[in-house]
Amino acid sequence: MKILLTGATGYIGKRLLPVLIEKGHQVICCVRDKNRFPSEGIYTHPNVSVFEIDFLKEVQSLNSGSRLSEGLIKDIDAAYYLIHSMSSNVKDFGSLEEASAKNFIKLVKQTSVKQIIYLGGITNEEKLSKHLASRKRVEEILSKSGIPLTSIKAGIIVGSGSASFEIIRDLVEKLPVMIAPKWLNTKHQPIAIRNILEYLTGVLLRPDTFNKSFDVGGPDVLSYKEMLLQFAEVRGLKRFIFTVLVMTPRLSSYWLYFVTSTSYMLAINLVNSMKVEVVAKDNRLEKMLGIKPISYKEAVQLAFQKIEQNNVLSSWKDSLVSSYSDNSLLEHIHIPTDGCFLDKREKEIKGSVDKVLDNIWSIGGERGWYYADWLWHIRGFLDKLAGGVGLRRGRTNKTEIHTGDTLDFWRVLAADKQKKRLLLYAEMKLPGEAWLEFKIVERDGKNYLQQTATFRPKGLLGRLYWYSVLPFHYFVFDGMAENVVRDKA
Repeated sequence: MKILLTGATGYIGKRLLPVLIEKGHQVICCVRDKNRFPSEGIYTHPNVSVFEIDFLKEVQSLNSGSRLSEGLIKDIDAAYYLIHSMSSNVKDFGSLEEASAKNFIKLVKQTSVKQIIYLGGITNEEKLSKHLASRKRVEEILSKSGIPLTSIKAGIIVGSGSASFEIIRDLVEKLPVMIAPKWLNTKHQPIAIRNILEYLTGVLLRPDTFNKSFDVGGPDVLSYKEMLLQFAEVRGLKRFIFTVLVMTPRLSSYWLYFVTSTSYMLAINLVNSMKVEVVAKDNRLEKMLGIKPISYKEAVQLAFQKIEQNNVLSSWKDSLVSSYSDNSLLEHIHIPTDGCFLDKREKEIKGSVDKVLDNIWSIGGERGWYYADWLWHIRGFLDKLAGGVGLRRGRTNKTEIHTGDTLDFWRVLAADKQKKRLLLYAEMKLPGEAWLEFKIVERDGKNYLQQTATFRPKGLLGRLYWYSVLPFHYFVFDGMAENVVRDKA
């Protein structure tokens, strides 16, 4: 069937798109700016089209003779409404969401759409935050359109990359002891991203879900404090949390802002929502669709398992991996930026680009790491003492690297010579996570090697580790980049 997908480049949309394509649907992705739409991987699939539209602006008529009259969306069967303006503005995000919903309705009412599917928030409490009240208002607008609406309402979505997941991760990994606001005792019903995708696709054109609203949640009802402690348990960390009554919402927002990687505007809206209990009242959709709910701890474990293995599945659902070649996934491997330390080197390539590319593809193993190789061997020896893999694995081929290969104490996440990119993930013992990326880029008629080491620390020990090796990084990484760009490295 033909499906209109709004929010196609957002957190949920990016995960939902490959699932819909896997099921054989034709998907039209709505974006504000075509230039920001990816041009590789799943986005180039023949069943994917892009439709540029800004729902904060007045929608044109499909019969106006404009670009909207090309017939791209007139014959759609269903439409997903996944637009969310929560972090755009502290005061007027509600009016923005209302305007966006109304313009969306103006557009789809000109089509043959048979169903709108909306992902909102659980709103069972009498007193709601501005954010949750806005979500409820959007549902009301969509329900009055005359088009059958299926509303799926959820709370915290547990999956790598979601705002709530990353905030909890920052708090747990940065703070051994937390003096936290009293809203940490608020009850919530988190749900795994996998279950959300199952619900969103399961209701597609099911008449028994038309004009109905469903609360969805996982099997656990937990306070935020319990979620933090269970998260810490999964990560093998011991954490102590004490709640206080004197922390105002503004102080709570500052606390969340300075401790985590969230923006201040998002922190304010999150704090206001975190004071409201979010528990599903009626999860009958679970039985209707035969969905098996994933527990909170299992969802956290799955998220980290994916990050640690190849970092692709934090953005895409399992089925995509088996359906598409590795090369089509390379652009979707996401290196984290929030809460990370970076060492970035850029060197001009004055000789042969192909030779530099060969140097990159020959790194490690017998060839070594191009600078202070003895330090790499010491690091490998220490890793072995700690029970790690050390450098004993080497590499299976002296000049070829493929995605999934082992390379000394690294795992190859991406190896694409055509795109001139190599991405490695650290499998040595570390108080955190580390990536090492090599890319060759062209700028102003010149070629450059971009070498980036990314480290996401785990707690205070991780930060101490980074600063302790920083002097070595200065020489090792700079020397390595300098030697890689030489024709005779």
